[in-house]
Amino acid sequence: MLIDHRTYTVRAGALRKQLALYEKHGLVHQKRHFGEPLAWLVSETGDVNSYVHIWVYEDAEDRNRKRAALFKDPEWLKYIEMNAEAGYLLKQESKLMSPAAFAPIKR
Repeated sequence: MLIDHRTYTVRAGALRKQLALYEKHGLVHQKRHFGEPLAWLVSETGDVNSYVHIWVYEDAEDRNRKRAALFKDPEWLKYIEMNAEAGYLLKQESKLMSPAAFAPIKR
């Protein structure tokens, strides 16, 4: 199992706008290719201008295959363009992780 843990940081005051843009124009396309996320989280402490989403893949090949299909999806590409034009995002950090043997993720 491969976990893709992504943290996004947005401009101060832009979090609600970013989430609304993604929910309306991006989420459905990502779910079509990746399935349901393990988690979609909004910070309440620390950097409150950030959010995290976590996707689960069988392995690196599964992740690569799904991401390649996503980036061929014209609707996803429209969302990417809208997202860039909106200019809310400041930073993205991705971590690929595997669960420890003693703490498997049950889905």
